[in-house]
Amino acid sequence: MRIINLKKQLGRFSIDIPYLVLAKGCIHGFIGENGSGKTTTAKLIANILQPDEGQILYDGLEPRSITMSSQKPYMLHTSVYENLLYPLKIRNIKPDEKAIDAMLQKYDLYEKKKQYARSLSSGEQQKLSLLRTLIFQPEFVIVDETLSNLSAESLELFENLIWKIQKTRCITWVLISHQPHIINELCDTVHFFSNGRLIESGKKEQVFLHSQNSIVKTYVQRQVFGLLKEG
Repeated sequence: MRIINLKKQLGRFSIDIPYLVLAKGCIHGFIGENGSGKTTTAKLIANILQPDEGQILYDGLEPRSITMSSQKPYMLHTSVYENLLYPLKIRNIKPDEKAIDAMLQKYDLYEKKKQYARSLSSGEQQKLSLLRTLIFQPEFVIVDETLSNLSAESLELFENLIWKIQKTRCITWVLISHQPHIINELCDTVHFFSNGRLIESGKKEQVFLHSQNSIVKTYVQRQVFGLLKEG
């Protein structure tokens, strides 16, 4: 996927990305401070927002093969099970009941299969959102802070799931997280945003350890290494 001269104005905030490449089959990390443009860029990629100018070249990727989960996922006014099946229904894909039950069992949602989805805890809703995102085997997945409220055990399960998918299907991911250890653990390439601009892209080692950009270096010191003193 290639992004060329992408611009979007939202009130006083604007996105301006001259060029960005999201290589196929890689796990990309979007990082930066709150309000830096990570989520807005992701929504433009996912066709949730439309650009004012510029191009997103999908290089043969179908829009229905792109999916996105968020930190505060939208739950349909129905059961956990019906929420999980929704992406299959709109694509006319017949569900594999045994596989779905096994998935719910593995992620501790089987006992809540018939429960009203909106009554789940925030962490449980995030787990359900991730499973719903992946159930139809998409080719391009955007995970926007959806891993943030998971327990250590659940986080490990989903990290292992991502690695398993990459070994068998090798899809493209964009992970947005304020937890740098997640980005460092999972991502191949990191894209750093600031004030609606993409200011650096590169291998995670380059961005985290060898960046010459003062904004990136300050962020890394504070967020990754915790070197900034309180107060």
